Amino acid sequence: MSLIHASAAQLLTQLESGEITSVELTKACLAQIDAADKEVGSFLKVMTDSALEQAESVDARRKKGEKLGRLAGVPVAIKDLLCTKGEVTTCASKMLENFVPPYDATVISKLKAADAVLIGKTNMDEFAMGGSTENSALGKTRNPWNLKCVPGGSSGGAAACLAASMAPLSIGTDTGGSIRQPASFCGVVGLKPTYGVVSRYGLIAFASSLDQIGPMARTAEDAAILLEAIAGYDPHDSTSANVKTPAYSQSVKQPLKGLRLGVVKEHFGEGLDGEVEASVREAINVYKSLGATVTDVSLPHSKYGIAVYYIIAPSEASSNLARFDGAHYGHRCDEVKMLERLAKERAELEAKKDEEGLKKLDTSLVRMYRQSRAEGFGPEVKRRIMLGTYTLSAGYYDAYYLKALKVRRLIRQDYDAAFKNVDLVIGPTAPTPSFEAGTKTDDPLAMYLGDLYTVTANLAGIGGISIPCGFSKSGMPIGLQLQGPPLAEERLLQAAHMYQTATDWHERRPELS
Repeated sequence: MSLIHASAAQLLTQLESGEITSVELTKACLAQIDAADKEVGSFLKVMTDSALEQAESVDARRKKGEKLGRLAGVPVAIKDLLCTKGEVTTCASKMLENFVPPYDATVISKLKAADAVLIGKTNMDEFAMGGSTENSALGKTRNPWNLKCVPGGSSGGAAACLAASMAPLSIGTDTGGSIRQPASFCGVVGLKPTYGVVSRYGLIAFASSLDQIGPMARTAEDAAILLEAIAGYDPHDSTSANVKTPAYSQSVKQPLKGLRLGVVKEHFGEGLDGEVEASVREAINVYKSLGATVTDVSLPHSKYGIAVYYIIAPSEASSNLARFDGAHYGHRCDEVKMLERLAKERAELEAKKDEEGLKKLDTSLVRMYRQSRAEGFGPEVKRRIMLGTYTLSAGYYDAYYLKALKVRRLIRQDYDAAFKNVDLVIGPTAPTPSFEAGTKTDDPLAMYLGDLYTVTANLAGIGGISIPCGFSKSGMPIGLQLQGPPLAEERLLQAAHMYQTATDWHERRPELS
């Protein structure tokens, strides 16, 4: 098997036996990036020199017999919103186009401690706001299965690089489905862990109560290996769960006896593509053949998930992104031109003797803030900031934000009730397969509905995983979603692996020119 098509588990075995070296593996991935990424556009930055240095160091230490980390010598791609010391970290935004963090995010520190080879920073929707990676200010990413289609988002680059065999592992983030939906669109595995399982320290935040970092891979076993490396309590993150990290890589292959799956009735209604439904129902039959019992469950408040999410997430975003004003952080406008425009406006108002206009005229500082943010943020980010500022404003806080928080609690209670009778719930990851680029950019609501089945896991703080379960007639991947109660990542990974041992959807690769 080609190095670029091997699983991370297989590569680790080959590395440990001396059959291959990390330098050979890293060069193979870099060669595939060079060959395929001109078309796909997964990476914003390929860290060629530092990656080869890391690989050489791992090989030298392995040759000396030194103890190495869990991922020793395996390349990992990083979504470009995790602070990486000395490396530009952009959030795919002009606002942070030249930002070089002075420290590493905890996940980056853990990957380095595990001796992973950090191979590059992947493209994303700007500040993780989007479902297609079309909102990136720094370039478009295409789906390797069909270059006319989107890879999903916001972790589109992290998913596409796996599908195109540019890296065996990648790191994504999930605020409302941004790991699972692109995993579905690109035919790979994506796990959103329970909130708090992976530290968010050093993550450039979108919505702090929803964001979670997680592993993306081509198999559930690989996702387990990567999660084991990045999970764990972190005193730097006040929301980090102080629980022991299970040995996910060891338990993932353990058979699940008596698995009880709940089919979410609300996930099989209006808006679900027929081909997606057929593939998901066939996957459920596979689980039945493997001994799982399947019953219907209801999540009655899930129908409010999109509405609740698009109140809470933009509200938190409007607060988190307030710091990016050109003075404290981020892009600053050309102040000379800005002052010239301000002086011109003042002169015009004085000539008209417009006293009211002069009173309302911005100071130079306020104008600098406004101009910098106008230039630095893209349309989707501006849309969500305005929506969030509105819902948090006086007179609307109780009517929108507070009510959304109450419904969020009801959504969590629905899951708690369901998990009293089943181990995991099962259904589609996304309502449709991937769609052609540009078809939803002018219809934000249509784009938002792509998260219909994923946002509730973030609102409830529980874990969820997407695994490939079929293809549409047009050849696009379809994803199956499993969700579990808090801290059920072991069971999610075991159930995903159980399915993958009985199917081969995860072994298929797109044909790139």
